[in-house]
Amino acid sequence: MEVGGVLHMNAGTGETSYSNNSHLQKKVISMTMPIIEEAMTNLYSSTSPSSLVIADLGCSSGHNSLFVVSELIKIVEKLRQESGHQSLEIQVLLNDLPGNDFNTIFKSLPSFQKNLSSQLEAKDAGPYFFSGVPGSFYGRLFMRKSLHFLHSSYSLHWLSQVPEQIENNKRNIYIASTSPPNVLKAYHSQFQRDFSTFLKCRAEEMVTGGRMVLTFIGRKSEDPTKEKSSNSMWEVFALALNDMVSKGLIKEEKLDSFNIPHYTPSLSEVKSEILEEGSFSIDRLEFSEISRSIYYKEYNHSDVSKIAANSVRAVAEPLLVSHFGDGIIEEVFCRFTEILSEHISQENILEITNLIISVTKK
Repeated sequence: MEVGGVLHMNAGTGETSYSNNSHLQKKVISMTMPIIEEAMTNLYSSTSPSSLVIADLGCSSGHNSLFVVSELIKIVEKLRQESGHQSLEIQVLLNDLPGNDFNTIFKSLPSFQKNLSSQLEAKDAGPYFFSGVPGSFYGRLFMRKSLHFLHSSYSLHWLSQVPEQIENNKRNIYIASTSPPNVLKAYHSQFQRDFSTFLKCRAEEMVTGGRMVLTFIGRKSEDPTKEKSSNSMWEVFALALNDMVSKGLIKEEKLDSFNIPHYTPSLSEVKSEILEEGSFSIDRLEFSEISRSIYYKEYNHSDVSKIAANSVRAVAEPLLVSHFGDGIIEEVFCRFTEILSEHISQENILEITNLIISVTKK
């Protein structure tokens, strides 16, 4: 499956939209903010730029992306005032795949800019320019040596395509405990190709000394089949699809030909690719962890299984519709929610391990 034409988060602002089901992603960004601030501070202190170009890759419908942009601008303005420098123009480039809901971002920009202006103390701050950049980040997106700062959160665990020759991964939709060894190898190889390509493209586009901060779902174990926290949600979803097969609502061969274009790498796998590509020096490479259940309860979401199911639906529904059609969607997510509630007490099922990478362009 080539995912460029079908992978996108659920659009709009409805109950199952990404906009309404990505608060946990914002929490992860907030947890990463000290590293983002450190990277931007080091960039500004070492270069004192008269203008900045900032890119956010995988911006989706925008509110999390604009939150990052807002914080970055505040950091820059604070540093600028402390240094006594003149105001600088900032270009913000928001990227995602062509099917992304860019309209929701663009509609929110006037109120975003108004709110940002009210939060900044300096009257001479800005101006700020915003552009949408549709396209896959597993290819070139920007002009050579044009980017100063690049951010991406919860995007790079999506692959450019489903790995090839994994037809024997029957009744599974991702790496599972029952997956044959070739499936693990195929997923890892696809990640290596994709992440290497990503790094090569960004190396072309970033200025020397530019900073890049990436956050994506990863794993602690070197063996993907033993990392329940990164795989368990897809394994539970596979149970729902298998239940649909047993009821005759999905053909078995249709399920066997469906796999998720998703990979959660280990820290060593990420480090290896960065060192192999060679264009970036590593400033930070570390883990963070978050529990869906604890986070949802903090925000008074009593039905954890329903909220968790909606979060999966917000990111996976377009892929499912493309493969199975939209006729099964309501039934499969109803069944998924039921099965998830039965497994909710299972150890680590709602735990998420994040990898945070901060690098500098050599």
